[in-house]
Amino acid sequence: MLLRIVVLFWLIGATSFALAQVALNNGLAQKESTATAESVTENAWIDLRQHPAANSRPQSAPSWVEAVTMAPTVEINGASAKTVFRIRVAQPPGDYQVLFFRLFFDDKPDARPQLVAWNELGTQVLRSGELGSGVGLPTSDSVIIPMSGISTLDIEVPGDGKTIRGAYLDWMTSSEVVHPLNTEHRDIIPEPFSSLPPLHSPEQDLEHFGTVTATLASEPIAIGPDAQHSAAFQFGIEEQPLLALLTFEVASPRIDSPPEVYVNGEDVGAATLMLPELADPGYRGEAEPLLKMHFEYTGWLRAQKLIPVSNLKVGTNDVIILSGAASSTSAIRGTQVQLKYRWEKFDYLLQADH
Repeated sequence: MLLRIVVLFWLIGATSFALAQVALNNGLAQKESTATAESVTENAWIDLRQHPAANSRPQSAPSWVEAVTMAPTVEINGASAKTVFRIRVAQPPGDYQVLFFRLFFDDKPDARPQLVAWNELGTQVLRSGELGSGVGLPTSDSVIIPMSGISTLDIEVPGDGKTIRGAYLDWMTSSEVVHPLNTEHRDIIPEPFSSLPPLHSPEQDLEHFGTVTATLASEPIAIGPDAQHSAAFQFGIEEQPLLALLTFEVASPRIDSPPEVYVNGEDVGAATLMLPELADPGYRGEAEPLLKMHFEYTGWLRAQKLIPVSNLKVGTNDVIILSGAASSTSAIRGTQVQLKYRWEKFDYLLQADH
C-alpha cells in the first residue's frame, strides 16, 4: 500500500463546494460508546459502495464523522463527468491535528480518485493528486492530512463512482522516532493493521556486509498465470552466492495463491506473502457456488522467495514471475534480488561430521 503525505497549500480565491446533496448515508448513526474525552478516539470504516436501495443498510460511525453524502456532476466545458463523495468531520475530543485516510477502490487508469479538503468558508485547502497507479486492479491508497481548519473531505472520481468501495479514517498522534545513523534512512510511518512500508528499490546496486542488492524493475508490471503474461528479468553474477533472495510487491493477490517463481527455466515454487492482520479492511472475500470463500488482498503486499543457489549460474540468470494459478491477473513492482557472499567478518559454524 502506497503512503502519501499531502503538502498543505492554499489556492488564491475561494472555490465553492456547494453540491446537490444526494444522500448516500447522511446523518450517520452514532456508535454507542462509554468513552470519555481522555480515552482513545475511535476509528471509522465507511462503506461507500452503491448498494441498491432495497439492500442498503444504515451504517454507524464515531461522533466525529458527521455526515456522508454522494453527488454526481455533469460534463461542463469539456471536463469529464465525475462523482463526489463528501465526508464531513468534526474535531474529536483531545489534541488531534492529523488524520490518516485510506481509500479502497478499483484502480482503473481512467478513474483514478483524488482527495480534496475544504475549510468552513468553502475554500479548497489541499488536493492529493491522483491516487493509485492505474494497474486496473482492486487496491487501496493512503493519505495523511493535516486537519487544521479542515471540515470537509471530498473523494472525486471520474465516472459514476462505482469504483469506490470504502474509506478507513483514524486520527494520528506523534512521537519521537530514532533510527540507526549508518544505515539508509527511510520515512516509515506505522499504518494500521501492521502493514509494511513500501518497498524501496535502489537505483544503483548496493553492497553491504557482503550482500549485494540489485533492482530488477521498480515500475509496476502486469502479470498473469501463464508464460505469455509473465514478468521476465535477467541479472548477471560473477560468483556463486551463498544465499539469494527475490523480493517484490504484488497487487491484489489471492492470499492462498501467491505468485510462482521460475529461475533459469525451473519452477522453484511460490513466493511467501507478508500478510497484515486479518482485521485489515483490505481483505475481500469471493464466494463460489458449493465452495468455501476465498480471499484476496486489495492492495500491495510484500512477497519474498529464497532462490536455491543451485539454480543459479555464473553469468546471466533468467527469472520469471507468474501470478498464482488461482489469481487470473495481478501486478508486481519494486522487484529486486539480494545475493549474500562471504566477507571478512562472515559468521558461521563449522559442523564436524558424525
